[in-house]
Amino acid sequence: MIPLSVLDLAPVTEGSDVGEALRNTLELARRAEALGFNRYWLAEHHSMPGIASAATSVVIGQVAAATSTIRVGSGGIMLPNHAPLQVAEQFGTLEALFPGRIDLGLGRAPGTDMATAQALRRTLADDVDRRFPQDVIELIHYLEPAEPGQAVRAVPGEGTRIPIWILGSSLFGAQLAAMLGLPFAFASHFAPAQLSEAVQIYRERFEPSDRLSEPYLMLGLNLVAADTDEAARRLFTSTELGFLNLRTGRTTRMQPPVDDIAERYAAVGLDIHEGPISRAVVGSPESVRLGLERFNARHQPNEVIVSGQIFDFGARVRSLEILAEIARAA
Repeated sequence: MIPLSVLDLAPVTEGSDVGEALRNTLELARRAEALGFNRYWLAEHHSMPGIASAATSVVIGQVAAATSTIRVGSGGIMLPNHAPLQVAEQFGTLEALFPGRIDLGLGRAPGTDMATAQALRRTLADDVDRRFPQDVIELIHYLEPAEPGQAVRAVPGEGTRIPIWILGSSLFGAQLAAMLGLPFAFASHFAPAQLSEAVQIYRERFEPSDRLSEPYLMLGLNLVAADTDEAARRLFTSTELGFLNLRTGRTTRMQPPVDDIAERYAAVGLDIHEGPISRAVVGSPESVRLGLERFNARHQPNEVIVSGQIFDFGARVRSLEILAEIARAA
């Protein structure tokens, strides 16, 4: 079994609050570490009532402090929202506190709506396809050893050479990661349409760098495991409700599972087979094992990072336990 990691959005469930969501994140990270998962990544989103990881570097620090061996990082930091120097200083601080355990995944989307992006002081008129590669290169420079007479230095940060990942949901990220010789994480858990083409481009165009000698690919996967197919399928309806809310312009806290999910799709004019269930691995231990094997055989990633947005925290922990049991038995 290839390495497995966890992507967490610190979900705020209906009836709870941000404090509970963040405490759950710390506990889930401890469980993930004990179960042998490779990484625990947090995602940057803004102005979303159901996601508590907006201050991503702060949450990463808390997760790293609550654990001792698992790698902790960003999946990702939306770099156009930040000055590269600030990101270098923040992650340099994390690396100084938790040496050898910090990952820096970078994305180019705003992670929010346009009004919120403007509130983040993002200049929406900028050519993001031009600026993002420049910002990545600038950030890499700050994390290298300082050159003699260098005018601007990242302190903390310089010389740490923190692992940098390019995140993407399109061909752009694959091309950039290949050109810069960086590891690539594709967001196939929510945007799978260009997955196969992006993987092919990344592998075929990869140029070795002093950071990475050969391609390293991590793929996102929606995965919910439970003791039965029926129980897992019902748990997954919380993810589907989130998908439907986004498609219809609503933002809410994570909703509890429902029994009428097909009717919810029909009410907004969508086919249930167009939703996230079509590209997810959901089911009993045996169903998840088979689904994961098929996914890995088809795309041959170096690593899989799972996203399991489950309303009940106990069921979320159980899903990771089942997945870890499958990995140990492989």
